[in-house]
Amino acid sequence: MIDALTIAVAVTALALAAWCGFAAYRDEPTKDWHFIGMAVVALLAVVQLVVAVVRLARGQSPEQGTAIFVAYLLGAAVCVPGTGFMSLSERTRWGSATVAAGAVVLAVLEVRLFDIWGGGSA
Repeated sequence: MIDALTIAVAVTALALAAWCGFAAYRDEPTKDWHFIGMAVVALLAVVQLVVAVVRLARGQSPEQGTAIFVAYLLGAAVCVPGTGFMSLSERTRWGSATVAAGAVVLAVLEVRLFDIWGGGSA
């Protein structure tokens, strides 16, 4: 995996979580600009998915198993879009809270992807 891309996804996910968490704190639903933020984070996650698939196709493999890596990778790619769609059905502060929670989950998934690929070993 590309460490910089993994860090970028995790950092932007945490920024989105803070932003939507603040909106939930202020009793606001997700707004259009929140969806723009979600699109940026989701785009980064899809770029990571494509890069990982290309690396797997070239014969590189994660240290802890390809199946678990692909499962985490797919979960990371659909995490923020899934919570974004759920926030559309809940047009209250809880929609913002849902996106914030999904973004935190994405950041945790990124840490796990890093570990599975073998980024933690030197």
